[in-house]
Amino acid sequence: MSPDALTNMEALAERLTAALESFESAQRAYFPGIVPQLRGQFAPFRGELAKAQEDLVDDPSPADAEPVRKALLEASALCLDALTTATEADGLEPSLINFRKAGRRIHRAQELLLPLCPVSPAVNRYFLEPQARSRASEYLPDPGADPAKGLFHGGPAAEPYARGAASFYIPEDRGRSERLPLVIALHGGFGHGRDTVWTWLREARSRRFALACPTSLNITWTITGPDADGEMLEQLLAFSLGRWNIDRSRILLTGLSDGATYALKRSLDRETPFTHFAVFSGILAPFDLRHATGRRIYWVHGAKDWMFPAWRAKRGEKELAAAGADVTLEIVDDLYHAYPREKNDRALSWFDPSLSFQT
Repeated sequence: MSPDALTNMEALAERLTAALESFESAQRAYFPGIVPQLRGQFAPFRGELAKAQEDLVDDPSPADAEPVRKALLEASALCLDALTTATEADGLEPSLINFRKAGRRIHRAQELLLPLCPVSPAVNRYFLEPQARSRASEYLPDPGADPAKGLFHGGPAAEPYARGAASFYIPEDRGRSERLPLVIALHGGFGHGRDTVWTWLREARSRRFALACPTSLNITWTITGPDADGEMLEQLLAFSLGRWNIDRSRILLTGLSDGATYALKRSLDRETPFTHFAVFSGILAPFDLRHATGRRIYWVHGAKDWMFPAWRAKRGEKELAAAGADVTLEIVDDLYHAYPREKNDRALSWFDPSLSFQT
């Protein structure tokens, strides 16, 4: 592919990744009522992205560049649609629904972009943590990479968002053969593993750990009553252990909101294959605490959480500690009921010190 053919494509990739990062910051800060603020935040990114998209549409590309060009244009269209959808409605329920729809479009755009890492420096940097971006070329897969590595999805191929499906990211070896830690991340209510994988993929790629993101069989995890998800989670773990070089002594179960609450439930099983539990914006339901002794739990909660007030996290931490669990609770002053991705660093370092980012 000629350098001239890459110029407008890389310009679009740079505008697109900037817009995606702006949406991520909105996800971190989201609370009901933020829509007017987001209109102003997204406006410049939307304008610059639309202009770069138009430039690429008008620029004929050689045949060997067409697949990259097509992916960039499709991802840009999804991103622009997401930025519009996220700011269309002001009411509480419509704005929540629209923001969820927008997030799903963003995640589909990311799926289109990830395979472009070898040909787009902007895309390659975007899918790395900031600390790793100065060494971005080191994270590119070797030619002829193992097809069982990288990002892939399990479940009915005809339905991208089927319940009971799962998404995986396995870092490419690049000549390394060490056993990998495994992070299993659970979505919140009405969520899906295909979306949750993007909350951890940048970290998995930068720090080299295996990532599995299952989807609950129903619209959320089985927090009370007969457990419909326990067997599925066991199957997912067995599949991961059987297919990749996973270190059984380093398996983290984490989750957001209902996923966090379900992770807490699993932390209290009589026997558990999970060595650590990291919960974000969840609550301790009336679970049986008899087997809490020694369970390692890192809990992050927002002081401004409008769904699960912070006092519930503080009370849950005291109950778990009194039952013998090893609990670390962190209340984040500016966090609402949202995912604080910046806390992935501390969660990973707490889980496995070897995953602390090495500069």
